[in-house]
This record gives sequence, structure tokens and C-alpha cells, in this order.
Amino acid sequence: MDKEKRTILIPWDFTTVADYALLHGFKIAKGIDSKKIALIHITKKEKDNEEAMVRLVQVAKENAEKFNIEIEPIVREGSIFTTIGEVAAEINAELVIMGTHGLHGMQKLTGSWALKVIVSSRVPFVVVQEPPKDNPLKDIVFPIDFKWENKEKLNWASYFYNYFSPKFHILKPNTTDVGFINKIKANMTFARKFMDGKGIAYELYTADGKKNFAIETIDFAKNMDADLILIVSTKNIGFSDYVLGASEQYIIANSARIPVMVINPREDLTKFESFG
Repeated sequence: MDKEKRTILIPWDFTTVADYALLHGFKIAKGIDSKKIALIHITKKEKDNEEAMVRLVQVAKENAEKFNIEIEPIVREGSIFTTIGEVAAEINAELVIMGTHGLHGMQKLTGSWALKVIVSSRVPFVVVQEPPKDNPLKDIVFPIDFKWENKEKLNWASYFYNYFSPKFHILKPNTTDVGFINKIKANMTFARKFMDGKGIAYELYTADGKKNFAIETIDFAKNMDADLILIVSTKNIGFSDYVLGASEQYIIANSARIPVMVINPREDLTKFESFG
């Protein structure tokens, strides 16, 4: 994508975590040489749009001057669960960076609600809970399991490596299920070939297998003070996943407050039903 059009979209509700997301946006924008950030504020009623736009324009102006980057204010009536994804597609956003508790009232974001917002978009989300670290993006945790959707994460691993040159820490689950073992092995082999071919730095690890893999992924990332966890969302997620808890929501709302990039499987990649 042309860097002049490489836009980062940030949901904005005038709260502290929205500020955190914007700070992450500036850091990533600088790394990928992006020239533009867009702020999207969503109202429940159209009559609130004008007042919201006045406030948002002021936020955009102050931060554009401070960080020397173009910031476009956008106000829409709608729902966080659909409108963010719609606007991301409309402006051809490169990434969406969102605070997990960045919205008010009944639509306040927790891990499960954040996941519901994320799966409405084809644009990847980076979900944050606190301000970015001062250091460069250097350690990314890359969990791999038996799912074919892991393939799409590799494209974004290459993306981040091109701009930030981080090290990827590939973590696989420890399981005794023969079917899963074979699929995980195939996925690991594919990932290694991909990264070797791109010259991407990585190390391989195996989880202990004593806990749920999502929890072990969080513990692993916390122990190494990772800068980012890169995951893929569950394809065709259903209502029960939001109620009972898809594994992604535990990682998104992790207690270590590590930023999480979530990639949604694309329909045009379903032909890749396995890594191998």
C-alpha cells in the first residue's frame, strides 16, 4: 500500500484508553511511515453528531500539531459492532488500533465485546490496554495450533518484520492428540519454511500443556515481556463463543496488558485448508 494512503483507524470516545490507542497509533505510524490517522467516534443518535464532531476536530487538531501527522475526524451514527468495520473498509485502513475499554455504557468493551467488534472487520485490529513502551517493537509472540487459519498470520509477520525487524517467538501447544499433533507439525513446518525464506528471525517453543493454550500463551508472553501477541480469530464465530468465551477473548483481555493483534480469516483464503 502507498504510504500516502496507509491509514490507521482508531475508535475514539474521549477516554483515557482511547488516548493510549492513539499513542500506539503514532508509534506504529512512524514505524510504517504512515502519513495519516483517522479517528472514528460513533454516536447512538444522529442528533449527537454535530457536537461530537466539534469535540473530535479539536482532538484531531491538537494531536496533529503535536505529532506532525494528518488526523482525520470521522463521526457516524451506528453501533461499535458493525460501524468500525464498515468505516475501516470504506477508508481502506491498514490497521485498526483499539482500546479494550475505550467505549462507554452498554457497549463498553471487554474481551468478549472486543472480539465481537473485531470479527465484523476484514481489517486487522491491534487491541491495547495501556500506553506503548518506549522501546522499539522487538519481541512478538506467535502461537501456532492445528488451525489452517494460522497461514494468514504469516503475511503479517512478514509485514512487521519488514518495518520493525522484531524476533518472533513461535509457541505450539503440548498435546497428546495424534490428529492435532500432525496438523500442528505441518503448520510449524510451513511457518519455518516461510520465515526462513523471508529471513525472519524466530525461535521455537513448546507450551507445558498443563493449562489451556490461550492461558499458556499469555503466561509465555508475560514472562518474556513481549511487545505484541499475534493471533487469528475463530472463523465463523457464533453466539456461544461470546457467551462461553472463545480462546481469543482471553488473550485480547490478558492481565499482562500486552497488545494483541487479531487477524480475521479471509474468505478468499479458504482454499488453504491446511498449511501443508
